[in-house]
Amino acid sequence: MSSIGFRILPLPQPPVADDIVAGFAEIGSAQVSDCMGRLYGVRGLRAMHAGASRIVGRAVTVKTRPGDNLMIHKAISLAGPGDVLVVDGGGQTANALVGELMAMDAESRGIVAFVIDGMIRDLDVFQQGKFGCFALGAAHMGPYKDGPGEINVPVSIGGQVVCAGDVILGDADGVLAIPAAQAADVLAAARKKEADEQVTKEKLRSGTYTKPWVDRAIAEKTGGAK
Repeated sequence: MSSIGFRILPLPQPPVADDIVAGFAEIGSAQVSDCMGRLYGVRGLRAMHAGASRIVGRAVTVKTRPGDNLMIHKAISLAGPGDVLVVDGGGQTANALVGELMAMDAESRGIVAFVIDGMIRDLDVFQQGKFGCFALGAAHMGPYKDGPGEINVPVSIGGQVVCAGDVILGDADGVLAIPAAQAADVLAAARKKEADEQVTKEKLRSGTYTKPWVDRAIAEKTGGAK
């Protein structure tokens, strides 16, 4: 299908390697964000699922007319194990784009989570289950099913551009996308940061942690640096 407004594009090949994707499941979104210059990340979305447990997978993107979920249904039928449906709903807050039945359908196909720049409904069900979901909030009004919409095109989610195949990581702190081409490098940097933080934690426990950089930074700001 190639008509603009209803395009369905293939996922990029080759995909990010399974071991790279799995590696991000061991690292928090805050540490990964730090390793991307604290410049990239999704703003405004919050975890809707039980315990805000960590989710990680490859992005299948959907761009849809605000309030319409026709192409989200199509994307669920195309996605599979390890995928995260990332939906650009334009930040519209009147109509929910997904609910309990769509979550059940997605989970049965091995889809990891929804990331919705818009609203969901059946919030109580999401809050009780482990199927991942990040969204702006909940609304009882349902969606339309007319289109247009496109699948696996670049989308904008809470201020971050997400491309099909990017690695999606979400936890209690929020959700972000790691560009597929940089995923291995970001993972290596994030693992080093995690190791460095473990050293800091040990110093804190032993009472040997110091922060000389604080006084140095103040001195530099106040003209007292030598």
